[in-house]
Amino acid sequence: MLHAVIPAGGSGTRLWPLSRAKNPKFLHPLTGTAETLIQATVARLAPVAALGDTYVVTGVAHAPGIARQLPDLPDSNILIEPSPRDSCAAIGLAAAVIAQRDPEAVMGAFAADHLVRDGARFVEVLRDAEAGARRGLLMTVGITPTHPETGYGYLQCGPTIEGPIRSVDEFKEKPSLDVATEYVQSGRYLWNASMFVWRVDVFLKELHRQQPELHDKLILIAAAWDTDDRDQVLGEIWPTLPKISVDYAVMEGAAAAGLVATVPGDFGWNDVGDFHTLGDVLPADDAGNVIVGDSATLDGGKPEVLLHDSTGTVVVPQSGRIVAALGLHDMIVVDTPDAVLVCPRDRAQDVKKLVDELKERGDSRI
Repeated sequence: MLHAVIPAGGSGTRLWPLSRAKNPKFLHPLTGTAETLIQATVARLAPVAALGDTYVVTGVAHAPGIARQLPDLPDSNILIEPSPRDSCAAIGLAAAVIAQRDPEAVMGAFAADHLVRDGARFVEVLRDAEAGARRGLLMTVGITPTHPETGYGYLQCGPTIEGPIRSVDEFKEKPSLDVATEYVQSGRYLWNASMFVWRVDVFLKELHRQQPELHDKLILIAAAWDTDDRDQVLGEIWPTLPKISVDYAVMEGAAAAGLVATVPGDFGWNDVGDFHTLGDVLPADDAGNVIVGDSATLDGGKPEVLLHDSTGTVVVPQSGRIVAALGLHDMIVVDTPDAVLVCPRDRAQDVKKLVDELKERGDSRI
């Protein structure tokens, strides 16, 4: 069994105006059911991680919402960051706290806002990854590519170690389309989904080798975590931690040292990065139209959507108003109480640009 760690941060800017800084996408039911993304994440980890061994690392603003949505999660397992310091600080904090409580633990880190369609296959892959972790490898779960994708990083795989476990030679940045096509055709590359499994002692040893100052500060915080000194120590040390991802801080260097391996995963994974993606993964009507989250609205009202002579359109009704569309094709319509978004589906990635502009204006509706 694993200790499961779920970093739950960020605001999902490409899903604005549904996802906001104070109400991010993992708190929304974007799974095709009434479950929110974080509830679905915890549920699919249940076969490999007891609830008492499941941790969520999140910010001050998100902690109350997480506690409401996961009422059976122990309060002591919600690790609250005073401010965002990127994934190495979040995952490293969890590893250090878990090591204090269970020095021999095997830990897995899984995003709060991803979709997985085949839960049984997901569990099989995690058990293979756990086996690799117990022999001292820093394991990743790589996703078998279904197409050349420029929005993900890649894992360059080396020889097979044992069974499905393959060595990882290098972490690759998000590629151009031509390079992504070469990656997929070669059969040597997997998508990097930033899912990790390792023994906490092995990870902390590698963190110390590559980032000794960050390691030592996290150990000091973890030592105080279950004491009355937590707030003081956290307040003094946390703001001094570098903002760096765990990939850059640890995993790339560990791969170069031959310490990283992967298990290929083919379980219907999707990172739910934008509204176009939601349109691809959620159930559609006969014309390819998708109504997202139509079981509830922000104000508790009943949404109504009228689509005539429209195809391939994604509608997110969240205001309680009627959303009516005539002759729309491959469009996105998001209606919330204080903001409306309309754009072509092929511009879904650019929604972030609107959020950036609103941020520059000092608008609070982000």
